[in-house]
Amino acid sequence: MKKIILAIALSLSICAVQAQTKVTPPQPAATEKAPDEQDGLVKEYFSQIMGVALSTTSNVKLFQFVYDWVGTPYHFGGESRKGIDCSAFTKEVYSKVFNLTIKRNSRDIFSMVSPVSKDDLKEGDLVFFKIHSRSISHIGIYLGNNRFAHASSRGVAISSLDDSYYSRYFYKGGRLLEAFKKELDESPDASSSNSNAQQ
Repeated sequence: MKKIILAIALSLSICAVQAQTKVTPPQPAATEKAPDEQDGLVKEYFSQIMGVALSTTSNVKLFQFVYDWVGTPYHFGGESRKGIDCSAFTKEVYSKVFNLTIKRNSRDIFSMVSPVSKDDLKEGDLVFFKIHSRSISHIGIYLGNNRFAHASSRGVAISSLDDSYYSRYFYKGGRLLEAFKKELDESPDASSSNSNAQQ
């Protein structure tokens, strides 16, 4: 009787091992494809919800960050999820997505960029507006397809430069000067500034 029980137990354990070995081989192939497939799905998702056609070189981290912040209330002088203004949002994007610490005020940020025409804007460039003012009063981050992310009076949103309101007040595009990028990269306290920005 013991021999029969041992034989049954042995055959069950062999079947279990065989079942595991049969299931295991396809897994590596599936995981090898997963990052590319997932990356493609993420880009397709953001393309649909943001109205921007993401390319193979698009910065998914930028779109993920913007998406996570959409709907955050606007608060002048705010710097958190409870409320944020346009320049603080831009500063946060550059800190978290590009690992660069830029200035806090939209006019000061403009001093760090080289002007770019609307037709030459690239993903991650900055867009500046003079809304009811002779000086720069609003800033956003260009996403592509004439769309940009910003903290507007309605909260963090994605808007179009073709919109009559933003088209009327658009001032210039800007790309962070290489001199500032290099200076920020080489700054010994850049990492501590970034950690401070996270608080």
